[in-house]
Amino acid sequence: MLNHSAVTLINQQNGEPAFKLFSFDDNSFFDKLQRNNFFALIWVTSGSGSIDADFTSYEFGENSLFSFAPYQPYRLNMRTPVKGIAIYFHADFFCIHKHQKELELNGVLYNNVYQPPFVKVDAGSAATFSMVYDQMTREMQNEALAQHELLVSYLRIFLITASRLKIEQQPVLKQIAENTKEPFILQKLKDAIEENFKTKHSASEYADLLYISPKALAKITKSHFNKTLSGLINERIIIEAKRELYLTDKTVKEIAYELGYQDEYYFSRFFKTNADVSPQTFRDTVGFARGMSTTNE
Repeated sequence: MLNHSAVTLINQQNGEPAFKLFSFDDNSFFDKLQRNNFFALIWVTSGSGSIDADFTSYEFGENSLFSFAPYQPYRLNMRTPVKGIAIYFHADFFCIHKHQKELELNGVLYNNVYQPPFVKVDAGSAATFSMVYDQMTREMQNEALAQHELLVSYLRIFLITASRLKIEQQPVLKQIAENTKEPFILQKLKDAIEENFKTKHSASEYADLLYISPKALAKITKSHFNKTLSGLINERIIIEAKRELYLTDKTVKEIAYELGYQDEYYFSRFFKTNADVSPQTFRDTVGFARGMSTTNE
């Protein structure tokens, strides 16, 4: 791999970074809360520790590849010195949703709150990632004709390789990616929850959206996620509530209203039932007041 620190392409229209590559040899880039307005791919080639993402902690070791969506909060906790590379890209540079159908990226690599946000990189994929990363770095250091198109092509290779790895290693995603009835419904369910969790809170509403009986949908959900449909919906609401409590100074009442709850006290009871603490206790413990000193936007 090329020996370099960072190279960045700037969006000429707004002056903001559009595409960035950099290597790291310690945890200083990620030891504070990250909440960025771009997609991230972080390949830890050596080292170990834990990752806090969406308020769940996961252990990781060397050759772990992380993928984070815009504004998804995360932080790496180093146990041994870490080294690796990172790729940041804005949606204006490469639109995940535009390429969703052909690459199966949205819901596999990104925006899947039900699966760990990383995969183990095998030797073959490591060789591909290293080659593509070096090619992108060379291209960014020498501006030439059709630079953006070539960089997007390299990025597609990286993303496709990463998606294949994740599908191989996480059986639920493999089932979803296959063209069968139940996995198709699961993908539609995840999309429906993502689009409607702020306004639709009951399992029957999602069954109606998908034109399937509540009993049949509950059976499929339990079989593939080992969770009830209500559990999936509640989990998505709680993740969003925690994000708002952690990252903003909105009142509990405001957050409740944005999540579709007119009664602040009902929402507080719902939050405590699912998160084991009240919204205010969560905020006082790990939320906005403490996050202000650590947030790296």
